[in-house]
Amino acid sequence: MNKTFKLETTSFFLHIFAMAAMLCDHLWATLVPGNDWLTCVGRLAFPIFAFMLVEGYCHTKNLKKYALRLFLFALLSEIPFNLMAGGSIFYPLHQNVLWTFLISLGLVHWNGKMQGKKLWLRILVGCATVVIGYVAGLLTMVDYLHAGILTVLVFYFFRQRKWWCYLGQVLCLWFIHWEMLGGFGWDLGAFFLPRQALALLALIPIWLYRGKQGHHSRTFQYICYAFYPLHLLILGLAMKL
Repeated sequence: MNKTFKLETTSFFLHIFAMAAMLCDHLWATLVPGNDWLTCVGRLAFPIFAFMLVEGYCHTKNLKKYALRLFLFALLSEIPFNLMAGGSIFYPLHQNVLWTFLISLGLVHWNGKMQGKKLWLRILVGCATVVIGYVAGLLTMVDYLHAGILTVLVFYFFRQRKWWCYLGQVLCLWFIHWEMLGGFGWDLGAFFLPRQALALLALIPIWLYRGKQGHHSRTFQYICYAFYPLHLLILGLAMKL
């Protein structure tokens, strides 16, 4: 019996891939700064996590528990993040990425509550959340600042598997990660390619995702949450040695 081969990713794969990419980026930022390929791989992590946050919101059976888990692990991650990013227990100039996702989750939920409402109201709330997310990201100094929150909103606004949603993701992420974040990169003569623009490559495994969960258990769920503060703590302490 012939079986048609389909190249697909699962939620399990996306989580593992994103965690590995994040680890590469943080290794580059701490212990092996000379290996730029690590941070290039790391550019793919955040868009995947942002996409999975939206997936989590759309499929969670208990939003309050989902938000509470984010909040608790954001608190647990704060000191490890401070040690890694600032070299001290207290570092108010930069907050860990789980705060980025917690703010984003609130804005996504605000949009979600508008489902079934009049179109003009949905557009008004959508525009309001973009402005609020932009300002909140800058004022709170969360990881990826305003660009991080806007990335999550992009995946929510263009979450359907339609050609115009794919186009919307490409154009919006290009503007956010190429134009807004920019930063270091390579001069290719005809144009400048920011290193952060490599984040758009994350759309490949994201687009190959078809809603399949793959391996899933409560243990794996908490491993994913715990991985963030644990690896930050290990890297932060290693820098002190």
